[in-house]
Amino acid sequence: MQVVKYVFQPHGDERGQLIALEEHADIPFEIKRVYYMYDTAEGVHRGFHAHKELEQILISVHGSCKVLLDNGREKKVVPLERPYEGVYVSSGMWREMYDFSPDAVLLVLASEPYDEADYIRDYDEFLRSVGAKGEDGDE
Repeated sequence: MQVVKYVFQPHGDERGQLIALEEHADIPFEIKRVYYMYDTAEGVHRGFHAHKELEQILISVHGSCKVLLDNGREKKVVPLERPYEGVYVSSGMWREMYDFSPDAVLLVLASEPYDEADYIRDYDEFLRSVGAKGEDGDE
């Protein structure tokens, strides 16, 4: 599995840093929804779903967290620790976010508005949707 991690161009001087993001230039899709998570309690895991169509970029704009990406055949853990880095999460990719630092703010840029019908929340259903073999070797 190839994980695409973006490094965004910081612009700054003695006053501080600024990151500007533009769809189709810095972000590979049109941004139709923006949200963020914060005050995530210690030990909490978020996500536990995939999307049928939606794409995302996850950016830890403050603090840090880890993102488990799973394409049904391979799993990778991606640390997000810098506000100028983001990870691309394609459609058909299971994701779990965890190990949030107490000060973490995780920003999510999404290619589509919220649509519950686009979610796959059951892991076995996700595996079937990507044609992955289950733990017992059956497809």
